Amino acid sequence: MKITDHFSPNFEERTHPVDTLVLHYTDMKSAEEAINRLRDPTAKVSAHYLISKTGEIVRLVPEEKVAYHAGVSYWRGKSSLNYNSIGIELDNRGHLYGPESFPDTQIESLLSLIEVIRIRHDIPDYNIVGHSDIAPARKKDPGELFPWQKIAEEGHGIWSPLLCKLPIQNETMFSPSARDYLMAQEALTHIGYQLELTGHENEETEYTLTAFQRHFLPLNITGLLDAETLQSLQIIKELY
Repeated sequence: MKITDHFSPNFEERTHPVDTLVLHYTDMKSAEEAINRLRDPTAKVSAHYLISKTGEIVRLVPEEKVAYHAGVSYWRGKSSLNYNSIGIELDNRGHLYGPESFPDTQIESLLSLIEVIRIRHDIPDYNIVGHSDIAPARKKDPGELFPWQKIAEEGHGIWSPLLCKLPIQNETMFSPSARDYLMAQEALTHIGYQLELTGHENEETEYTLTAFQRHFLPLNITGLLDAETLQSLQIIKELY
């Protein structure tokens, strides 16, 4: 696996062990444009790696340093995830210029990189997340076209084949109760998301349901608590 160094000045010393891997898309028109942005000292953003559509891996910040990729974030009891995570940017036009699928060559390079990163750091499957998972109100990346199922089937991350076997629901017949909302919120917080247990619909819950759907139900991104989402939450909750 070849890695090319184009180091960014945007980093600081790391004082916490790495236990989380955050996946992003660049949301820009080209890898070159993204690299320039991540190396711009006035931008104050960076990532440890960027992978181009052709599978080229660029290292921007050494793993032993903190890169500025997560921002305001939370996952499984920890906030400000820059300090305990490694960030990988995937060259992709994102929601701003896309949508755009992720080429196989890019994903193969990503899998190879994840494998060697996990040899160096103790990163459990439940801490392999998207930017939208750790910042649901702010971020959409790596987006619903990212192949989370394939990544998990290759041994990295959480997925369940039961998600592909859920029965077709008549959503017009489903009206979530306060108990349903509380069950969903409890499942989301158990998985790792941060939200208040209110037992009713609110903006925070909508954002968080949307992030969950982007990751686990990419054909059903509504932010609404429907029957499929509630069943999926219970399935995924058991894997965390």
